[in-house]
Amino acid sequence: MKIHKREASVRGRGRGFKSNMTVYAGIITYMMSLFIRIPLSGMIGDAGIGLVAPALEIAALVTIVFAYGISRTMTGLIRYRMKREQYRSARKVFHVAFKISILLAIIFAVAIVLGSGFLSEIVVLESMSQKAIMAVAPVIVLAALISVFRGYFNGNGFGVLVAQSQYIEKIAMLICMIAGGKMVYSYGEKAAALLQNKMVAYAYGALGVVLGMMTAQMVTLIYLLFVFGIYSGTWKRQIMQDSGKRLETDGEVAGLFFSNGLPVVLIVMLSNVFMLMDQRFFNYCMNRTGQGDVRTTLWGAYYGKFAVLIGIGCALVCLAVHGYIGKISMAYEKEEYRMMRDRIGSAMKKVCMVAFPVAIYLAVLAEAFVKGFYKGENAFAIDMLRQGTAIIVLYGVAYLFGQIMLKVHMTKELVLALLISFVVHLVAIYLLVRKALLGGNGVVYSVILFTAILAILCFFFASRKLKYRQEWISAVAFPAISACVAGLVAMLLNKLLLSMVGEIMTIIISCLVSTVLYIIMLIVLRVVNEGELSRMPFGNIWITLGRMIGVL
Repeated sequence: MKIHKREASVRGRGRGFKSNMTVYAGIITYMMSLFIRIPLSGMIGDAGIGLVAPALEIAALVTIVFAYGISRTMTGLIRYRMKREQYRSARKVFHVAFKISILLAIIFAVAIVLGSGFLSEIVVLESMSQKAIMAVAPVIVLAALISVFRGYFNGNGFGVLVAQSQYIEKIAMLICMIAGGKMVYSYGEKAAALLQNKMVAYAYGALGVVLGMMTAQMVTLIYLLFVFGIYSGTWKRQIMQDSGKRLETDGEVAGLFFSNGLPVVLIVMLSNVFMLMDQRFFNYCMNRTGQGDVRTTLWGAYYGKFAVLIGIGCALVCLAVHGYIGKISMAYEKEEYRMMRDRIGSAMKKVCMVAFPVAIYLAVLAEAFVKGFYKGENAFAIDMLRQGTAIIVLYGVAYLFGQIMLKVHMTKELVLALLISFVVHLVAIYLLVRKALLGGNGVVYSVILFTAILAILCFFFASRKLKYRQEWISAVAFPAISACVAGLVAMLLNKLLLSMVGEIMTIIISCLVSTVLYIIMLIVLRVVNEGELSRMPFGNIWITLGRMIGVL
């Protein structure tokens, strides 16, 4: 009997792991896409990353349009019709989405090809990035097709297949982008030798990275087409059982796409568009201050090092809190408002418990992280990292309350918060970088300001709407104090160990020792109880430790 229970427990944990891998696929694959830049920076150098940055950002922005404007909208429209056995209408949604996506993809791709010179020379002031930007055109078409099939699968309840396609895409990108960057960079070195211009090699390396991305998307599309072929017979049989009385027209479905998708597209565009703008202001500042010859390398260090480490830190906070958002939404829909507010409080405490130590560890161990994972220009990235880790805490708050606003239908307020934050960021970067010529420091301060304004506004709007009152001492102040003490220990260990055991071992030892102290302080200060500890990683160890020191 005990054996059967143990087997059942193992199977349950396996199902839970698979479920988590599906639910958190978006965040995990985002972290993977950031991680790809680490080996790439060693492969094509900081200058190569600086040249490929605008191409990657343009590809990401257009992909967002399809992922949120088409794919997510498709999911909702198809799911609604599938529940009512309106299978022909669900198929109609797929067909209309396919047409819209192809049309938009062609328009975007042609615009990229024709406007690549304008984008590289005028928008980002980086003329040698033109080849990489032009290569984004086929990536856009593939991204459009991928989004359509993912939306259709999600709408039909095949979320696991969509998650699998996301992991396949990112693994393929890791392989293909590195291989493409290396091969084309090697060719570029020969061209650079002939032209006596090292930047030519970096430009070819950037081109190879984008070609690698295109190859990875082709692999993903082939997988989705294969799955679509397997299930096409099932969907055809469903259409024969359709119970819908009326088939919607193409115009009606297209109207639903634009009315439902445009607000979400606007939200994600305002959240992500500023990186291109920041590069332009940074390059202008470097040219004005006589540092134009190193601007590409420095921006590559910012984009491939600072932005990656900060982005992974933000993603860790999102992973910690993402599971609460669905529960908060469910309580709201059921009008269980007291439970909803309790869950918001728990989620906010989780944000602080994770964000504060992550931000402080990155700040005090900045040198170890940058030198341990990267080659090339390090001083610039280390300086930026020490100044910018506050973004992680602010982003965690903005993410939590922004997602809550989406779930409780506060779209207008969220757009307003993002628009105000974007305008403030635009003014700040204009004054700090273009006028005051603060360079990288000005960019970091502008991003911090953007995230801070967004966090404050999202917190304000959501709290007022939901009548939520924050508990500041236990949920915010105590985790912050505990993280500062743990960070002080990490800083001392860093100074002691860095020259003795190297960067990676310093990170491991400092984070482990500091985290143990941090958890002990949370237990002593009653920030977490035994039930919460049991749901944390290594929960039994923390509970045992708490009992040993007499605080549980």
